[in-house]
Amino acid sequence: MNIRATTPKDIDAVMAIIEEARGTIAALGIDQWQNGSPNRAMIEEDVALGQGYCVEAEGAVIGTFALIENGEPTYDRIYDGEWQTADRGMDGTVAYLAIHRVAISVACRGSGVSTAIIHYAADTARRLGRDSLRIDTHRGNVVMRRMLEKNGFVHCGTIYLQNRDERVAYEKVL
Repeated sequence: MNIRATTPKDIDAVMAIIEEARGTIAALGIDQWQNGSPNRAMIEEDVALGQGYCVEAEGAVIGTFALIENGEPTYDRIYDGEWQTADRGMDGTVAYLAIHRVAISVACRGSGVSTAIIHYAADTARRLGRDSLRIDTHRGNVVMRRMLEKNGFVHCGTIYLQNRDERVAYEKVL
């Protein structure tokens, strides 16, 4: 398994994995990702900004995610709890790395891909001098929530997306 930056040639494979994930989430009766987001334009922007990543095995893309270095505006306010670490360091820079758009090919689920993603994100955050990883998901996405907790994330409270959709927020202190 290899994790690398997503390139424009990977976008079709990334979108196929996102569509698989969209179907899995819909089958759970969850409205997350059912409104057309994430979409191709978002993935193209991730590539352009250098924040999109692919998990590759035997030359095939089997997973995708984004690492946001400059903060996540929807994480500025958290309700019914609090983050474990400060939003900003002593020098005023963002003190966490946000993980978004995690999706794994159906054929590869349960094979350690999500744990590899978390380890990669943690290593990247440490290299950048960040204190933690933050991520959010739909309250009903028990598969994702279980994976996060298994990988050392702590439920910190509730955040609201720009469209006012509620999400449960998690953080992993490094």
